[in-house]
Amino acid sequence: MLGYLVEVISGQPFETYLVDNVIKPLGMVDTNFFVPKEKHERFAANYQAGAGGKLELLDDPGKSRYLNPRKVNSGGGGLVSTASDYLRFCKFMLNKGELEGVRLLGRKTVELMTMNHLKGDMADMGMPRFSESTYYGVGFGLGFSVMIDPAKAHILGSPGEYAWGGAASTAFWCDPAEDMAVVMLTQLMPSSTYPIRRELRVLTYQAIVD
Repeated sequence: MLGYLVEVISGQPFETYLVDNVIKPLGMVDTNFFVPKEKHERFAANYQAGAGGKLELLDDPGKSRYLNPRKVNSGGGGLVSTASDYLRFCKFMLNKGELEGVRLLGRKTVELMTMNHLKGDMADMGMPRFSESTYYGVGFGLGFSVMIDPAKAHILGSPGEYAWGGAASTAFWCDPAEDMAVVMLTQLMPSSTYPIRRELRVLTYQAIVD
């Protein structure tokens, strides 16, 4: 719905507006809704856990639907990208809407986006069966989960950090208290196959020794 609203207000296709006003200004050179022909050889395969835990090919990079533009692009998912590109977006958010002299959002807008907008935490809204972690102690902002209470969430982190994960076990989080952003891109579905997001958090935070 938000993607369509952007189209109505801007008078442009959603993907055109996103590329021209967010992706290109932030220098995200490998992010789009499809992989152009000159980059096909860099596109990664996606896997799923088969019988006995053996990996099976789920999305062949040589035949993937992401090799060609789509007629309708989602406002809530569907981009292809790289770790370096996504880290640029995370730095932009950590810098309160600015990256390398390019400002796209005001400081107060970012603060509004990254604060909890729920009455309580996500567990109060019900517990999903597909998630590899509980929703206790975690709220939700405008596009991100928001850490309210790490102890209640039973994970390492800082109050005020914001994050989300993807279907293929991907994850990112920004921790303003530590001035830190973490991006993990994998190609394994579903995301609950292995608890790698939790393990990544442990490895990341135990490395902070100052």
